[in-house]
Amino acid sequence: MPWDPRLYSTFAAPRLRPALDLLSRVGAEAPPFVADLGCGTGNVTRLLAERWPQATVTGIDSSPEMLAAARAESPSVAWQEAEIGTWEPGRPVDVLFSNAALHWLGDHGPLFRRLMEMLPDGGWLAVQMPHNHDAASHTAMADAAAAGPWRDILAPLLRHRPVADPAFYYDVLASMADHLDIWETEYLHVLQGDNPVVTWTAATALRPLLDALDETWRAAFLADYAARIRAAYPPRADGHTLLPFKRLFIVARR
Repeated sequence: MPWDPRLYSTFAAPRLRPALDLLSRVGAEAPPFVADLGCGTGNVTRLLAERWPQATVTGIDSSPEMLAAARAESPSVAWQEAEIGTWEPGRPVDVLFSNAALHWLGDHGPLFRRLMEMLPDGGWLAVQMPHNHDAASHTAMADAAAAGPWRDILAPLLRHRPVADPAFYYDVLASMADHLDIWETEYLHVLQGDNPVVTWTAATALRPLLDALDETWRAAFLADYAARIRAAYPPRADGHTLLPFKRLFIVARR
């Protein structure tokens, strides 16, 4: 299944809040070139263009479906289809921004060093990644994956800890940065709907697992996962469901 812009946008407001928090910590005043790596539907890219209207702003993503939605909303922004792990800017990037994308990539040591090398002196790297892979929303995926006949198919797709601890990123970036700020925030998202945490993960971390199964096994696996999630995230007395969600933030100036 390709990325689904409609499904991803179901919880657009809580997904956008970390990007706003990250953007507020970037001190660039008038950067000539701004890139949004893993731009998705372009919600954050449009904020970058609004903050720095004089800049050339480019959104990069590997999903043609996401880019089609982005282009339809903001045709004046430059949109580029490319793998974010191997993208080459062709010029120094004054602000390299990435919101909730780099956790899909491995080898974060070489990756983050390469991203820093894209910056000129005084350039900014700003990254936010989910850091909640020990939460029930994700451990339930592993439990459901191991509980059925699909276990051999799904086991290689599980990503137990794709994001390292903050100290790892400090050790990677400190010698390359003139300014380095790393922090974590746990948001408490208040969600509506029936078993909404399933809807949340179906647009992101759960998607590769569902994609790997045929229709029959997909339905059975999803039912197992949904039952585990309903038990882990029951609705409150007012009908809302609470989703604690930890995220890691990195702002580095070269």
